[in-house]
Amino acid sequence: MTALTLSTSAAPGLRADAIVIGVAKGAKGPVVAPGAEAVDTAYDGRLAAVLETLGASGAEGELTKLPAPAGFKAPLVIAVGLGAEPGRDADYEAEALRRAAGVAARALAGARKAAFALPVEDAAAVGAIGEGVLLGAYSFDTYKDNGAGTGKNLKAKNGRTPLAEGVLLGGKPRDAAHKAALARATAVSEELNRARDLVNTPPNDLTPAAFAAIAQGAAKEHGLKIQVLDDKALAKGGYGGILGVGGGSAATPRLVKLSYTHAEADKHLAFVGKGITYDSGGISLKPAGHNETMKCDMSGAAAVFAAVVAAARLGLAVNVTGWLALAENMPSGTAVRPGDVLRMYSGKTVEVLNTDAEGRLVLADALWAASAERPDAIVDVATLTGAMMLALGSRTFAVMGNDEAFRSAVHEAADEVGEPAWPMPLPEHLRKGMDSPTADIANMGERMGGGLVAGLFLREFVGDGITWAHLDIAGPAFNEGGPFGYTPKGGTGSAVRTLVRLAELTAEGDLG
Repeated sequence: MTALTLSTSAAPGLRADAIVIGVAKGAKGPVVAPGAEAVDTAYDGRLAAVLETLGASGAEGELTKLPAPAGFKAPLVIAVGLGAEPGRDADYEAEALRRAAGVAARALAGARKAAFALPVEDAAAVGAIGEGVLLGAYSFDTYKDNGAGTGKNLKAKNGRTPLAEGVLLGGKPRDAAHKAALARATAVSEELNRARDLVNTPPNDLTPAAFAAIAQGAAKEHGLKIQVLDDKALAKGGYGGILGVGGGSAATPRLVKLSYTHAEADKHLAFVGKGITYDSGGISLKPAGHNETMKCDMSGAAAVFAAVVAAARLGLAVNVTGWLALAENMPSGTAVRPGDVLRMYSGKTVEVLNTDAEGRLVLADALWAASAERPDAIVDVATLTGAMMLALGSRTFAVMGNDEAFRSAVHEAADEVGEPAWPMPLPEHLRKGMDSPTADIANMGERMGGGLVAGLFLREFVGDGITWAHLDIAGPAFNEGGPFGYTPKGGTGSAVRTLVRLAELTAEGDLG
C-alpha cells in the first residue's frame, strides 16, 4: 500500500521521482492551479505557455510530463488536468482533486516517491488528494509471476509496483484537521482496496467459505464480533433462499454477520451485501459472453465488509452490522430449478421462475435476518440487475427505498463522496407482475423495468416500519474498460465510500 505523508516543504528542494502539479482548463487556455507556484516561478512564470505548447489544455484526466527546471531535486514534473477552472473565490471540487491525484498516481507506478503539489485549500482537499493517490495507485498482481517462471517477483525492476510514497505538499503535519483527514483517507482507501482485491480474486479461490474466513481474520484484527452460519446452520435456521441458490455448488453457502459497536452509539445501521462468489446463472445458464466477469457478483458483500471494517478503524459512534449473503450459483443435479418453490427465512414462499435472478433470493433471507434486530435503517448493496445497467450505464448506481427522505439522503451521501448515483422509483403497479399461482411471490415479474421489479421484491423482506434503501451497483462495480481517474480496470469498490459516509452522518446525528 502506498504510504502518505504531509509536508510544508517547497517543491524545488524535495527529493522525489516526480512533482505532480495541477493544470485547469481556463477560458483562454491552460491555467496553472494553486500549489504549483514554486514550479511556475522556476519556469519564469511561463509554465502554462510551456504546457500549452506541449498540447495540454487542462482537461480532466489529461497528463503531461516535462523535465523539471534546473535546481530541482526531482527530475520530472507531471501536470495533470483538473477540468474547468473554478469561478472567482471558488475552490476546486474534492472530486476533481481526487481524480487528478488518481491519474497521476497510476502513471507513477514503479516510482519510489512523488510529491503532489495540488491545490490544498482545507482539510477536505487533503483527504480528497490522499484518497486519489491511494485509490489510483492500486494494483492487483497476486496471480502474476513477473519472474519469468522463476517464482521471483521482479515487479520492482520492471516498474509495475505501485507508487511507494506520496507526499502531499501544502498539507500541514502538525494541523489536527489535516492529520485527521489523511488518517480517514488512509483507512477508507485501504478498506476499499481490500474490497477491490476480493472482487478481483478468482472464484476458485474466493468461495463462500474462503470469504467468510477472510472476514473472520478481519474481525479478529479490528475487534469486531462475527458469526458465520454454514450450510448446516442455515438449514437448521430455515434460510431457504441462501440454501436454494447455493444448493447446486460443491462450495457450500455461508451467511456472515459482522458487528461493530461503539459504547456511545445510540443509532444502529445494518448493511446487507449480495455475495454470489460466482454466478453461472444456475439451471437458467447465462449465454456465452456473460460468464467471464461473474466473479464480481459478490461486489455488494465486499462493499459491506469493507465499510464495516472502515467504520471500526475510524471509531465512529454508531453501531454497524454487516450481513454477507454468500453463495455460488452453479448448475448441477442438486441445483434449484425453474418452477421450484423455496420457503424463505421470513416464512414466505417464493416460486423460482429464473435461477439467474438469484441475488434477490439470498438478499431476502439476509434482509429478514437484519430486520429482526430492528436497526434504525437498512441499506443493501448488490450487483443485482442488467436492467439497471441499461438504465444508468456503467458508472452510476441506482438508489431505491421505502422512504423518500432516506433515499435522498443516500443519494446526497454518494454525491458528496464522489460516487455517481441516481434515485429510482418503486412503482406499485409493477408488484402485480410477481404474483404467483403457487407461492406467495415469484422471483420474476415484468421484463420492462426489471431493476425496479427487483427492488420491489426486496422490499417484501424488509421488516415493517424499518427504513430501507437498495443500491443496485451492477454497472459501476466492475470496470471492463480502461482505467480512469482513480478507478482501475476490474473491481472498483463501488458503494464503500457511500456506506462509510452514511455511517459518519449517522454518528454525527445528521442522518435522521
